Amino acid sequence: MIFKLGELFCGPGGLAWGATHADIGNPEYKIVHAWANDYDENTCKTYRRNICPDVPSSVYHADVRKFDLTKLSPIDAFAFGFPCNDYSVVGEQKGMDGVYGPLYSYGVKVLKLYQPQWFLAENVGGLRNANDGKAFTKILDEMRKAGYKLYPNLYKFENYGIPQARHRIIIVGIRNDIDVEFKIPSCAPYAKIDNTCKTAIEVPPIGAKRIHSRFARKSAAEYFRRKNQPDLQKARPKQTRIYSYWERGRRNTHLSLGRTSCAD
Repeated sequence: MIFKLGELFCGPGGLAWGATHADIGNPEYKIVHAWANDYDENTCKTYRRNICPDVPSSVYHADVRKFDLTKLSPIDAFAFGFPCNDYSVVGEQKGMDGVYGPLYSYGVKVLKLYQPQWFLAENVGGLRNANDGKAFTKILDEMRKAGYKLYPNLYKFENYGIPQARHRIIIVGIRNDIDVEFKIPSCAPYAKIDNTCKTAIEVPPIGAKRIHSRFARKSAAEYFRRKNQPDLQKARPKQTRIYSYWERGRRNTHLSLGRTSCAD
């Protein structure tokens, strides 16, 4: 079975890259790109280069609120990481009352229009508590009414071998008429993996000639040069602030080096 994938809020192609490169050991099952949409022009350019350089017209640069969803081709699978601005704990947490909170509804519209066999939706952990929990309940209810059985879960990526404490709600939906159940992946196979940032950065070692190594060294040198020359700080305050953030992160790197246990 070849699943044709559609995406809203596609970003530069992270979900699509993982989907189209997934290998379960059976060549009869594969995910291929069908179409994608994002409101940021440069993001769309990156997506085209990474995912579909041969069919750039399949990536639509448009505001989803003004985009004609009815003109898209049929799909078997759908992914949408709807905007988290109003759900994140680092924001104002306006939830459904914000500008971005209601945008999930365009993903639901795609589910109703094209009835893909399955979908994956993603957002931050703060979604659970937005609007006193009512936002999450409403979103799940609308997805179910679109014809899907749902498998939401808060994934802690560090428990799956990833060297980053990134927690995300992922909702997997399977169409009601399909006799398949989704099982939440166990994190047990990753329990003994050394997923510290130190190991991720140093093993294998980054070659001295790698471009990002040179950039990092250049950025560090540039920061300390500006730090000691007040006239440069006044001339380019934005760049100075960026380098200041870099130094702050460098000093606090040790906060991210400890590994976490697989408790969930």
